[in-house]
Amino acid sequence: MAAPASSSSSATNIMLAIYEKKTVAIDLYRPLRNYIVFNYSEREAQTLEDDLQTLKDMRTTVERSSAADSLPARRDLLQSYFKALTAVESRFPISSDKDHVNSVTFTWHDAFKSKQKASQQNIHLEKAAILFNLGAVHSQIGLTFDRSTVEGRRQASHSFIAAAGAFAFLRDNAATKASIGSSTTVDVSVECAGMLERLMLAQAQECVFENTIAKGSTPGVCSKISRQVGLYYEEALAALHVAPLTHHFDKTWLSHVQLKAALFYAEACYRYGLELHEKEEIAEEIARLKSGIGALTDAKKSSPKGAAQQILDAINKLEVNLNRNLERAMKENDRVYLMRVPPASSLSPLPAFAMVKPLNMGEVLDASREKMFASLVPDSSAKALSRYTEMVDEIIRTQAEKLQQGSELARVSLKEMDLPDSILALEGHSVLPTALWEDVEAVQISGGPAGLEGELQQLRDLRRVNHELLLQTEELLQKEAAEDAQFRSQFGTRWTRPQSSTLTKNLQDRLNRFAANLKQAAESDGKIERSVRESMALMSILDRRPIESALPTLAKPIMSLDANEDAVVGTLKQSLRQLETLGAQRAGLEDMLKDMKRKDDILPKLMTSTGSYEDLFRKEITKYNHICEEISQNLQAQQQLLLHIQAQNSEFAGTFNIEDYRAACDKCYKQIEAAVAKYREIKENINEGLKFYVTLQDAITSVKQQCSDFVMTRSIQCREMIEDVQKQMSGLSFQDGKNSGGYNYPSATQPQRTSSQPEPSSIPNHHRPQASYYQQPPPPSYAQPHPPQPATTGYSQHPPPYGLPQQQPPPPYHGGSPYPPQQGQQPPPAAHEYGQPAYPGWQGSYYNAQGQQPGSFPRPPYTVPSPYPPHQSGYYKQ
Repeated sequence: MAAPASSSSSATNIMLAIYEKKTVAIDLYRPLRNYIVFNYSEREAQTLEDDLQTLKDMRTTVERSSAADSLPARRDLLQSYFKALTAVESRFPISSDKDHVNSVTFTWHDAFKSKQKASQQNIHLEKAAILFNLGAVHSQIGLTFDRSTVEGRRQASHSFIAAAGAFAFLRDNAATKASIGSSTTVDVSVECAGMLERLMLAQAQECVFENTIAKGSTPGVCSKISRQVGLYYEEALAALHVAPLTHHFDKTWLSHVQLKAALFYAEACYRYGLELHEKEEIAEEIARLKSGIGALTDAKKSSPKGAAQQILDAINKLEVNLNRNLERAMKENDRVYLMRVPPASSLSPLPAFAMVKPLNMGEVLDASREKMFASLVPDSSAKALSRYTEMVDEIIRTQAEKLQQGSELARVSLKEMDLPDSILALEGHSVLPTALWEDVEAVQISGGPAGLEGELQQLRDLRRVNHELLLQTEELLQKEAAEDAQFRSQFGTRWTRPQSSTLTKNLQDRLNRFAANLKQAAESDGKIERSVRESMALMSILDRRPIESALPTLAKPIMSLDANEDAVVGTLKQSLRQLETLGAQRAGLEDMLKDMKRKDDILPKLMTSTGSYEDLFRKEITKYNHICEEISQNLQAQQQLLLHIQAQNSEFAGTFNIEDYRAACDKCYKQIEAAVAKYREIKENINEGLKFYVTLQDAITSVKQQCSDFVMTRSIQCREMIEDVQKQMSGLSFQDGKNSGGYNYPSATQPQRTSSQPEPSSIPNHHRPQASYYQQPPPPSYAQPHPPQPATTGYSQHPPPYGLPQQQPPPPYHGGSPYPPQQGQQPPPAAHEYGQPAYPGWQGSYYNAQGQQPGSFPRPPYTVPSPYPPHQSGYYKQ
């Protein structure tokens, strides 16, 4: 076997580059600035001054291209300018319309026939021309690398791939729009852009083929890569033979592409023949070699003149190698193999393998991060963004509802199966229903049944304080009446002032009513105490801490047939853990949805989109598909898991006799509920009793103050009258304004000593099932206000208005009641001094006389208010 000949293409270093299109200078700065001023404001135009100037400078640089420019710098300029044009397109409508930017006309010459040019009043021609030039610059960069080295061939291949990407982007995104209208050029047409893309791919694959040969790859691999080079050239040649490209390109282009296509087909045949020779498939080798030779012969005959000499030399060299191998194969077949050579038409197509594809220029030319003119948002873009936001919100709402429904379904299903409470009960962690547990906690915070005795003692103490206050008040009146009777007996008819009993009748009636209320209150207190004693056994369960210790326990069955209780429990626990994991996943998915929505800002893409908004929306909304799919899978997994848990729970309930346990729990729950209800009833009665005594204490204190004022006034009058009577008896007469023998009693308008508390309009009544035990003292007749009375000289004309109501300060305690004040009651002052303490040993939040010393009675524990609002009851009624 002869050694493989060296690659005939090694001498083929001729490739094509494309020249850039030429343009005519235009001014973008002034028209765009005028549009901003007219449609937005002068201030906005000033803000965007830098952007306008940058755009103007880029356009000017594009116009002044020269051979001296750096190709990479030129490439970067074209990419930046294209992204700027994308930003301009979405914000500045350029057309002949009077409301648009109508003073800008873009003019570009054809790259292959410079005498032809196109002028359009839209931005599409400008963008298409920039894309064409970008592809041309990439092709020129590809020719600058030294393809005699591996790295040079690799870099050249990358440049041709980028050029192919630019022409593909031109074909798919700008060529059609640029071709609309009466003025256009062939070079930016869809057909030309597609042909140039194929040509650049062919040259990129050719560079790969050259590296493959240099690495010494197998003939089979080299054949596949070579054949793909030929296919790309054949596709470009086919496009050149079809309108509108038929007569648009120079004949040297046609000759170059046609010879390259034949050369690499023949190269593939040559390499494939080497592989066939190694496999001793001589007949097919002969057919392949003849096919390659025929292709080269036909290409040399039919191709136009003007092809580069390097290509012709490569063809001749390859033809020599093909003929040499063909002669060798035919001799071997005639002497050894004697195989029938198949006709060329019966051969299968040569295998091909593409090593290159166009660069995705969509990422390179993405203008969504472009900051130029970012502050200008047209109404159309704002409305489109609102429409997209509504689409996203609908997805978020729908998926969030699914997640919530899934979590609620799991919660309800577990509650129906009494899980995980029954598992906790088996482990000794029984739990109360939430509502019942909260009720018990409130009872325990308020002191519980054990604290009721202390509150009963407070009732007794307050009742005793009220009783002693009442006795002190009565003693004041009795002492004054006794003194008046003594002097009346001593002086006889000379003692002319009214009797005490006449003046104090209303006060005495009030004191009698207070005494009757206290007696009835004592009876109500007795009922409460009996109720506490009788119900303590029922309520004692509320003092268990923790309350769960009072619940029945769930234990393993005494007799077990297969001892599989642990396995049943373990399986159920594992399923519950899996269900909990699914719930945590749902929470994470919901957070992920919200985070995606927060980060989903497509306004930059909207502003740079050149296609349909709906197409962009459909593309962007797909980012939510994967999370929606995860949510669906989560809910399906939970549905299956709940079915397994239901079956496992049935087995668990049968094994551990859950029915009996639940019945015992229900019985315990009812007992606790009854205890709570009884405690609340007693607590409410005690609270109303405490409020009754506080209000009654204030009323008695007020009357006591009035009595003190009365006694003091009578004492002063008594001394003056004694002096007057003694003077009369001595025959003395005085003309000092008191010769009438009478005394002025204080009227309603005269200042009196301020009493401690206004008489309450009502006092709560104490308990009885159908009627009030604590009766409200009725308002006295003397308490009705009267007009001011004139001063008189006799005792008998008008009785002194000792019972007139006066504006009193609030109750005498510091801390204030933990319960809401009665309607019309004023907030308590910081302190108040009474004429004398009602009960020297008492100190509490309801009574606090100045100067008291700590006595033998404990401070009532009123610092923690009752968690229950006061209600009307059978014991205390307003």
